[in-house]
Amino acid sequence: MTSARPTLFLSPPSFNGFDGGAGARYQAKREVTSYWFPTWLAQPAALVPGSKLMDGPAHGHSMEEVLALANQYELFILHTSTPSLMNDVACAEAIKARNPHAQIGLIGAHVAVLPGETLKRAPAIDFVCRNEFDYTCLEVAQGKPLSEVTGLSWRGADGKIQHNPERALIHDWDAMPSVLPVYHRDLEIERYFIGYLQHPYVSFYTGRGCPAKCSFCLWPQTIGGHQYRAKSPAAVLREMELGKELFGDRVREWMFDDDTFTIDKARAVEIAKGMKKLGLTWSCNARANLDYDTLKALRDNGLRLLLVGFESGNQEILNRMKKGLRLETARDFMRNCRKLGIRVHGTFMIGLPIETQETIEETIRFAEEIDPFSIQVSIAAPYPGTELYRDATQNGWLDASAMVSGNGLQISTLRYGHLSSDEIEDAVERMYRSFYFRHKPILRFVREMATDRQMLVRRLREGSEFFGYLRERRQMVRNRCLETQV
Repeated sequence: MTSARPTLFLSPPSFNGFDGGAGARYQAKREVTSYWFPTWLAQPAALVPGSKLMDGPAHGHSMEEVLALANQYELFILHTSTPSLMNDVACAEAIKARNPHAQIGLIGAHVAVLPGETLKRAPAIDFVCRNEFDYTCLEVAQGKPLSEVTGLSWRGADGKIQHNPERALIHDWDAMPSVLPVYHRDLEIERYFIGYLQHPYVSFYTGRGCPAKCSFCLWPQTIGGHQYRAKSPAAVLREMELGKELFGDRVREWMFDDDTFTIDKARAVEIAKGMKKLGLTWSCNARANLDYDTLKALRDNGLRLLLVGFESGNQEILNRMKKGLRLETARDFMRNCRKLGIRVHGTFMIGLPIETQETIEETIRFAEEIDPFSIQVSIAAPYPGTELYRDATQNGWLDASAMVSGNGLQISTLRYGHLSSDEIEDAVERMYRSFYFRHKPILRFVREMATDRQMLVRRLREGSEFFGYLRERRQMVRNRCLETQV
């Protein structure tokens, strides 16, 4: 293996509770403590020999802890996002001030879409990696001249910004090294929480790309593309054997975080059978159109939970966002999951185009009708590079540039003539209260807490965080209303 310069892959310290540097679908502070594993950084780190991965937010690292390492590395590669960009640039500037010889680059969806604009705004950044950047990072770490690295935008010695040709997407995923040894070496898995997953959990990708064309979805439109490219079942199961060897019984649940892990049903079932042989509990992302037989085969082989994007209870909104889902299909899917005892964490979105107070109520009623075990309510976020962003720009729907508040809460950057940003944000709290303050979910959580002491302690903590989140969100909306009146 070719040697590489000392390289630090860094998710910079950020807002308290902010999960912007990981595989989060929406980079924001969540209603309960939530941290996804930093797979986007871990994958290139697994390619670069001798590198280190540092995940600031999940591990509570301060800027001083980061700067203490500034002179130990020659190359710094930071993951950034649209909401955290200026925070991450400030981190890069601090590293450069401590170590003027450091070379600093950014990866992430935002810089993949806006490489030139990012470099113009941030003189401390030497390069940004576009699109699928794993091997781009490797070649930079190996010392290949920046002018020869495909998929790179960079600043020359004369200050001029150069854009190299695009890099082809990765198709041989079996050749990609596992991220699990990087997790084991550099991360404390107990630091990572997701409310609907057992703790400790581990999440990672077995492939990238999603054939769905959802107008709002960030990763397929900016980095991963619309062709699902994945490891073979044999390669995935070798990786799971390695994970079991590395972590033993510490991991209670394995989460396949591919955009749509179940798109290839035969592959998913084959992997599931291997998971059962290894005695591992697992979960994954799925679309709400899996048939009963496939669901049963997955359940019989260790599947515990599906993470499913329902998004809206209004069919016209689903059609307009190109979700490719019928409400009746989603209802059948949920009936099958209940029959089979598969838990579902449903995600919903408020504020998509043509949203009204009436369609918001339809979504709330739909969520209560299909009744997944738990839900997540997000605000429609027009990230640069997505079709939603282009539509919002062309139609004058953009209300503000900031996607998160000063403390990391997601805020609405969209408004419509019939629906304001405040009304969109207010609907998030309303939906959470309407869904969870019913007998069914309350009884579900009470039963869960009564049978598992660890879950009792955890749910009490999460309950306190959840009510704090609702109060914080309500206060944020009130303050904005007062500012408007003044």
